[in-house]
Amino acid sequence: MANPSLSSLTVPVGFTLHTENTSRILLPSNNEAFLNPVQEFNRDLSVAVIRVWSEELDRIKEDRWRQARERRLAKAEKQSVDRKRRKVEEGDVQKTASVQPDEVGTQTEGPVAISDAVTQTKEAEYRPHKFVILEALSATGLRSIRYAKEIPLVRYVIANDLSPLATAAMTRNVELNGLGGTATDGNCPDADSDATRRPEGKGKVRVNEGDARILMYSHAPERNRVDVVDLDPYGTAAPFIDAGVQCVVDGGLLCVTCTDLSVLATNNYPEKCYSNYGGVSVKAEYSHEAALRLVLHTIATSAARYGRYIEPLLCLSIDFYVRMFVKVQTAPIQVKKVASQTSVYYVCSGCQSFHEQPFGRMTEKVNDRGGKANILFKTHVGPPVPEKCPECGSPLHIAGPMWNGRIHDPQFVGRVLEHLECSEDNYGTSARMKGMLTVAKEELAVPFYFTPSRVASFFHCTCPSLDEIASALLHAGHQVSRSHAAPGSLKTTATRRDLHDVYRCWVKTHPVKVEKIPPNSPARVLLQKEPSFEADFASHPLTVSQSSKVKLVRYQPNPAPNWGPATRADSGVKRKRRDRDE
Repeated sequence: MANPSLSSLTVPVGFTLHTENTSRILLPSNNEAFLNPVQEFNRDLSVAVIRVWSEELDRIKEDRWRQARERRLAKAEKQSVDRKRRKVEEGDVQKTASVQPDEVGTQTEGPVAISDAVTQTKEAEYRPHKFVILEALSATGLRSIRYAKEIPLVRYVIANDLSPLATAAMTRNVELNGLGGTATDGNCPDADSDATRRPEGKGKVRVNEGDARILMYSHAPERNRVDVVDLDPYGTAAPFIDAGVQCVVDGGLLCVTCTDLSVLATNNYPEKCYSNYGGVSVKAEYSHEAALRLVLHTIATSAARYGRYIEPLLCLSIDFYVRMFVKVQTAPIQVKKVASQTSVYYVCSGCQSFHEQPFGRMTEKVNDRGGKANILFKTHVGPPVPEKCPECGSPLHIAGPMWNGRIHDPQFVGRVLEHLECSEDNYGTSARMKGMLTVAKEELAVPFYFTPSRVASFFHCTCPSLDEIASALLHAGHQVSRSHAAPGSLKTTATRRDLHDVYRCWVKTHPVKVEKIPPNSPARVLLQKEPSFEADFASHPLTVSQSSKVKLVRYQPNPAPNWGPATRADSGVKRKRRDRDE
């Protein structure tokens, strides 16, 4: 929402004013601090997710507080009754000497107080849980400013950057928005003036200049941990993940952005992907979902080294970057499950069929007495496929290791959607948020999606519609959902063999000119096989999902020419090095 007083602002020479929702910042014309306006969706989504997470955490803490207070009251009252009973039995209190034992604790003679212990535990007002956010790479500070202004339960935000020019820009913008502890008159402060700056360590947004890793490691001790860590670097977040998972409190939120999809979502730089994320990327149509799973694998293994585990709440592939929100907690038994949540994938270079090879497996063993089952952790047998693809005979490539579990929490995503319904006017990209979140909520918790047109190209046949493919899979007893990661994509519980059988049935009524297919093409091998069942392409009622009932905006059109990650800021550190070299 735009501020109505913007027309009265005085913008210093050499700066431009950028407004986003309730916040406004000064952008220097010489690109000293990086800001990409296209990522407004990222910032809107982050505000909504952190706000819902904080309200949910506050409800949990309030419930625990009330339960603890009730236990203290019950214990204090029991102690009071026991003391009175002992006094009666010993005959120390003449006033209660005639009271029968079964009447003790219920007498109403005179104004008898409950007890000192009960008085100390009288009803007190619950204080909402205020939490701390650490934004490790803040640049202009716009994200931190929005967090401080738009999330009610924020105690303060630590906005950090290594560049002196970026921290100077942050300080100006924090003061401009009245979050540095000094009142402003509505005009932009002079770009070179320090008169209105609040001392460090004060205010709702606290600016820090330094290395992000050192700052996060300083918060790694349990007593110093913060509630939310936001990592939004220019490029990969890999160097900061180890420090990030250590400085979050139990149940805290880790928010990670990676914009290096040229490494994560293609097979052009497998060696770079492995060095950054400990896994090899996928060269397939579902590479954007694989990018999410590669980063989740990095976060999960980084956390496991410290006896911690992650719970993905919402992980999205958006435009030129991935954005994920994961909850970090400590539990050794959960850490043992990481091996079974990690897989490598054998991916066909021809038909893109994939075969999963988990690193571990879990089995339950019930003891002889019929008590609680014990979970046993074992290695997994493999490999799951021969040397060549069972479907088309093409070579297989290895991808991963990567996260094989769910990437969204549908219940949490539903709560974010409920918040968005009530606060739609507070977000400039609310239409797209609603579309992406609705699809994410319905998305199946299985790895990888497909697009009907791409699979049809493997058979050299005409492409059936989304409804026809989804209906055929549903009639065959499989589940189907949309995927947020690509337009026109579907996810299913069916195997690739079952999916190919659907297309083989389709080809029977929509013949392919086999003579025009090259002899060594994988399509010939795919077409030679007979389907194991007869597909029914009649419309199935379950194909009409919630995301199909309304017109949803999920994929952003190009908002400006040459849009994308944008140019890296010319930081003060690099400028000093350049001047020194010259």
